[in-house]
Amino acid sequence: MPTWTDVVAIGASLPEVQESTSYNTPALKVAGKLLARLRAESDGGLVVMCDLDEKAALLAEGAPFYTTAHYDGHGSILVDLENVDVAQLTELLRDAWRIKAPAKLRKQFDQI
Repeated sequence: MPTWTDVVAIGASLPEVQESTSYNTPALKVAGKLLARLRAESDGGLVVMCDLDEKAALLAEGAPFYTTAHYDGHGSILVDLENVDVAQLTELLRDAWRIKAPAKLRKQFDQI
C-alpha cells in the first residue's frame, strides 16, 4: 500500500517536481502546476491530474480509481492509495507530469 512518502519519492524521480501545497494539503507540482495532492476531505484519496479520456478509462476499471461530483468534467482522477499498486501509481504520476511539465522540460527528459 503506497503512502504519501511513496508518492513524493515517485515525484522526486521526475525532473523539477517539488513538494508544495494545494488547498492546504500536501501536493506535488512541476513549474508551479499541480500534479497530485493528498485530499483531506472525508473520503480521502489522492488527486492525480490526467486527461478526460484517461479518466474515463480509469473509472471504467473501477477500484482503486474513483471520482466525486466536484471533479466531474475535470482532468483529474481520485486514487485510493490503500488499493493501488506502486506500478500503477508511478504510471499515473508520470502521465500527470507529461501533461503539466513545460514542453522544453519534457523534451529534455525524453533525451535522457
